[in-house]
Amino acid sequence: MSAAITLENLTVSYRRHPALHHVSGTFARGSLTAVVGPNGAGKSTLLKSMLGLIRCSDGRVVTHVDQGRIAYLPQQAEIDRSFPLSVLDCVLLGYWAGQGNWGRISAPMIERARRSLQAVGLEGFAARTVASLSVGQFQRVLFARILLQDAEVILLDEPFNAIDARTTSDLLHIIAAWHAQARTVIAVLHDHEQVRRTFPQTLLLARNVVAWGDTAEVLCEDNLLRARAMAEAVDDGAGVCQVDAEQVLALTRRAQAHPHGQHRHGGLP
Repeated sequence: MSAAITLENLTVSYRRHPALHHVSGTFARGSLTAVVGPNGAGKSTLLKSMLGLIRCSDGRVVTHVDQGRIAYLPQQAEIDRSFPLSVLDCVLLGYWAGQGNWGRISAPMIERARRSLQAVGLEGFAARTVASLSVGQFQRVLFARILLQDAEVILLDEPFNAIDARTTSDLLHIIAAWHAQARTVIAVLHDHEQVRRTFPQTLLLARNVVAWGDTAEVLCEDNLLRARAMAEAVDDGAGVCQVDAEQVLALTRRAQAHPHGQHRHGGLP
């Protein structure tokens, strides 16, 4: 299977604080991959690096598809909903990559946007403002917008955070449909059981790659303990490549001895 996105020794730092260390690997075309890991593991940073929103300190991201064919859904906390925008207009923004600022929106395009709203369970919501929606309803709007983009690669950052079970189930069906259409979907997630049920591939991050491949193999107890230990071993004031291997080993042994203990920086969600 050919590559959609390749990471080559990707390293990212913020003011010399490590965020991602020497991440290498490939997201295959048509793959469905979850990105998991402890808080601060670099999951959102990885997505933004793939979009070119964050500069690499070292290495590079190689996209094997047109940049205009990549769709991105950020965390809702990063979106300002105070602007008086209607639901329909928000969905129509899905055409922006192809139409630009001055492109004409035709009647068939508007009809397709309405069908997208129907597909996500929001028929009749077109005239409402985005500010009036619940968190789950707004997430459905964002998925409807992606439906218009006809993207080859879809990046989702915590798409099910703070939304109800029914909305999550409906949106998972949309993701499954994208996968069936051979689109490449990469999603940052926290619910390991959800990942095990739905995502065939998983990338486990702790700023470095802990494991990447078949979900059942990646999300084994040893790998999860190792990820937690690696996250705790990182010194945020250190240089981008300074992680104490002996400290990682010691913390891994401690985690194995006390798998349900509390840790200063928190465990995996």
